[in-house]
Amino acid sequence: MRRASVRVRAALGATVVVALALVAAGFFVVATLRGGLADTARLNAENAARGTAAQIADVPDTEVAQVDGLDGDEPAQVVDADGKVLGASDPLKGRGPMADFARADRPDDDTGDAGDAEGADPDADADDAADTDDGDSSDSADAGGGAGGGRAEVDTDSETKTLTFPVDDDGEVTYDKEDVVGTQEFNVAAVQGRTMDGTPVTVYSGASLGAQQEAVSTVTRSMLFGLPVLLLVVAGVTWLVTRRALRPVEGIRQEMSAITASTDLTRRVPEPDARDEVARLARTTNETLAALEASVERQRRFVADASHELRSPIASLRTQLEVAAAHPELLDLDEAVEDTVRLQTLAADLLLLARLDAGERPAEGRVALDALVQEHVAQRVADPHPVRVGALETGEVRGSAGQLSRVLANLLDNAQRHAASQVSVAVRREGDGLALSVQDDGEGVPEGERERIFERFVRLDAARSRDEGGAGLGLAIARDVAERHGGSLRVEGPTGDGARFVLRLPLADG
Repeated sequence: MRRASVRVRAALGATVVVALALVAAGFFVVATLRGGLADTARLNAENAARGTAAQIADVPDTEVAQVDGLDGDEPAQVVDADGKVLGASDPLKGRGPMADFARADRPDDDTGDAGDAEGADPDADADDAADTDDGDSSDSADAGGGAGGGRAEVDTDSETKTLTFPVDDDGEVTYDKEDVVGTQEFNVAAVQGRTMDGTPVTVYSGASLGAQQEAVSTVTRSMLFGLPVLLLVVAGVTWLVTRRALRPVEGIRQEMSAITASTDLTRRVPEPDARDEVARLARTTNETLAALEASVERQRRFVADASHELRSPIASLRTQLEVAAAHPELLDLDEAVEDTVRLQTLAADLLLLARLDAGERPAEGRVALDALVQEHVAQRVADPHPVRVGALETGEVRGSAGQLSRVLANLLDNAQRHAASQVSVAVRREGDGLALSVQDDGEGVPEGERERIFERFVRLDAARSRDEGGAGLGLAIARDVAERHGGSLRVEGPTGDGARFVLRLPLADG
């Protein structure tokens, strides 16, 4: 299955994240709102119940029904310890006791204490009991009994339950079946108190939860309608922003495609003015193209120079063979062998450079540079200039003995070509490495040419014959091998004191 584009995935991802965040926030807001409004209703119910209980403390039993706390539209009752309703608000007049938090689990045909209440309707009381929530029964008799004169204090403890009452279209409690349009939950608080003549009573007062439910419903509807719109806005904005951000990437892709089709490595991708990741990608791409262009150009020059260098010994050897075929007595066998050796050496150099360019790593071995120098110097008995061996400090480096031997041979060959009378070689310790130096007493290398001489097929002496000077690959091979071994090769010292080549390599561990 084909994957969607980055813009589509970014828009979908942002939309999903925002949706999850909004849903979680919505649940939190609704829960907080519901809890806050429920607490408000509970406090209102408790305050109303305590206020009514405080008023009842100033009146005898017979005047409880006339207290101000029972003249509202909210459900309120005063019940004595025997379950007799001493007073009630208008919606509950003629009804049984609200409570014991009404023992909602009692059978419908059990009217309980309601049958003893003045003006109680058994059927209505059963309906009222069925509408109540489950809860622990509150025994009003716990308020204590006993008559006594004086003002009684209200018990500060209260118990709150949620009861369901039938309501009319104005949300007011009613038991008139013609007016009932539904039910409404009320937070009902029960407070213990005493009348002026010491009769223990329980005061019930309810506060509607309709405002809470309406507020929660309004917020929920708003979220349900607003969430899709907000998600569409988030998706659209994310799409546009991602499209704008990725526009330079598309430009880079198109230019890279054109470069690939045309094989023109001189072209570059456009670099945005911003300092963001896309701009850095463009700059890195251009740097890669520049390095690739330089590599291709270097390879092109290498092939051209190699072809040119190979042409001379091959042409000379062919001429000699053709002459020998026609006139065997004219064959210069020594010159033919010399051209063959030169051709073999050049082929070996080119092969080694090809392996180095391919990333071939040197063999893992331990090489003692002092022993390597002594062995080489002992074998070079036919050199035109004597080789003076200086200090040879002991130490081992890690790498290929064959490749390091080739480096030393190239350095000594180069020194022999430029020396006036002698060549010197030495090995010294420098910190955690070894420095092998090869110096001649010739004219030296000018400051401006000290890096160019390590390029391939470079010879500074243009007047020098090709046969005497070689192909110009020795120093290039020596530096490449040194760098592959984690070291370096440089020309040091004053120009007039000859050329001093220093090969530095790290010591082998342990």
